[in-house]
Amino acid sequence: MLIEHWKSQSAALETALYWGSTGSKVMEVQRKLKQWGYYDGPIDGVYGPKTFEAVKLFQRKNGLKVDGVVGPQTAAAMGITLNRGATTTSYRASRGGGTHSSGDLYLLARLVHAEARGEPYIGKVAVAAVVLNRVKHPAFPNTIAGVIYQPGAFTAVADGQINLAPDEESLRAARDALNGWDPTYGALYYYNPAKTTSSWIWSRPVHIVIGNHRFAK
Repeated sequence: MLIEHWKSQSAALETALYWGSTGSKVMEVQRKLKQWGYYDGPIDGVYGPKTFEAVKLFQRKNGLKVDGVVGPQTAAAMGITLNRGATTTSYRASRGGGTHSSGDLYLLARLVHAEARGEPYIGKVAVAAVVLNRVKHPAFPNTIAGVIYQPGAFTAVADGQINLAPDEESLRAARDALNGWDPTYGALYYYNPAKTTSSWIWSRPVHIVIGNHRFAK
């Protein structure tokens, strides 16, 4: 089962980055925080005061425990995997030929769970596919975490539902999307007409409706 698989993988996250840590994983944290506008220091792989404050700001904005430590929950929210010499689970997905870690899968599943609970299974895959379509599009960040945490991109990030644990169906939908299923045929946007408050989104040409969501380019 996917949930059991994730639990076994989460054992690899039994470590943390904190003030004084150094190395490539710290650089990865710094790059992501800089991309999202939380960090303005150098990408030097040294976990100093600027990195510490940037991590706390990220945690505060995303409903995480604010301690300045990149532990399992914060690492998962950033879409990174922390381990100490263990093998990182990854696989080459057919979409764009990219390699995605178990952290990418779990983060994508959390967005699906938060944004598409109550939608049919194909609708959950469709939400995940929109994220991946954005990753490939030059107008958006080029990582799953970058797309998901782009300011204002998803309601579930703004209201904290992104931090809910995904169910097995959401994990399966995320994996199907990563493996190439795109029920939206390239959509970059989706919305529920009964819930959206954005007037701009209504201007996008809708080319498919799945469940309660309209998908547009």
